[in-house]
Amino acid sequence: MLSAVFLDYGSVGAPDELDLSSLKTVLPLLHCYSHTQPSDLQARVADVEVLMVNSHPVSAATMEQAPKLRCIATTSTGTNHIDIAHARSRGIAVINIVDYCTPSVAQHVFATLLALTHHLIDYDRDLKKGVWQHDPFNVPDYPVRELSGLNFGIVGYGHLGQAVANLARAFGMNVLVANRPGGAREAGRMDLEQMLPLVDVLSLHCPLNEATRHLIGTAQLALMKPTAILINTARGGLVDAQALAKALRAHRLGGAGIDVLAEEPPLKGNPLLAADLTRVIITPHTAWSALQSRQRGLDQLAAHLGVWAAGGRSGRVD
Repeated sequence: MLSAVFLDYGSVGAPDELDLSSLKTVLPLLHCYSHTQPSDLQARVADVEVLMVNSHPVSAATMEQAPKLRCIATTSTGTNHIDIAHARSRGIAVINIVDYCTPSVAQHVFATLLALTHHLIDYDRDLKKGVWQHDPFNVPDYPVRELSGLNFGIVGYGHLGQAVANLARAFGMNVLVANRPGGAREAGRMDLEQMLPLVDVLSLHCPLNEATRHLIGTAQLALMKPTAILINTARGGLVDAQALAKALRAHRLGGAGIDVLAEEPPLKGNPLLAADLTRVIITPHTAWSALQSRQRGLDQLAAHLGVWAAGGRSGRVD
């Protein structure tokens, strides 16, 4: 039987919150650790054949401490935290999951968008400060907008982008799709620079790579309407945080909903966390985290691992 550890299971679920039976069927010797400190890493990976992580980094140095390692499995779609090139050089399989949290992310996009367009946080704050109670005839009139008829722009039209597009259409919005950054033009899509002046909402769902790093920066924000809203549930590096903070502070953008940051957690700070910055909602990378999504992800990864153990390539990214 394969020896296996999950280094940061606590970032996926609390004890007894999720059903691990599908994983335990494939990996009966699996040991789950809530989190792994650097001082504990070597002992935990020394004899492991299957290494499971969510966001814990798996560097070349980590792999070198695991001479028996045969497979790295991540409960995420992104693999930026894994040195895939080194894994490939060692013949170590790398497995990820896709399309497991689509409903959760799509809901989050619109939860954030509705909170911004209806100024829920502003009204809640003012009510708790006693504004309505002090003068019931002088409640601040924040500019609430209906979504119907607005233009909803999408960058990245995979499972997530398409699910978000379906919700946008259900709200009566006009969906615009950008050409894949760094890719060929496709029928029915627009170049990003052509689309930006038209959108009332821009939602990012593309991967982070050299073609998309700081995809939205000073020049791109300058093309957008001053009432437009930017939503990023993909990767923090897609957006130049300093440029976005400046645009929001100067009222050159209507608002932003940010679920991902370039550094997570933001131990070195982030311009978007400034106390004086308004019209921005920031969440700690939780768009994916509905209970059903996390269970779906574990079960999908278990299925991939079962195929891998039998010699197949399901879920392989290397």
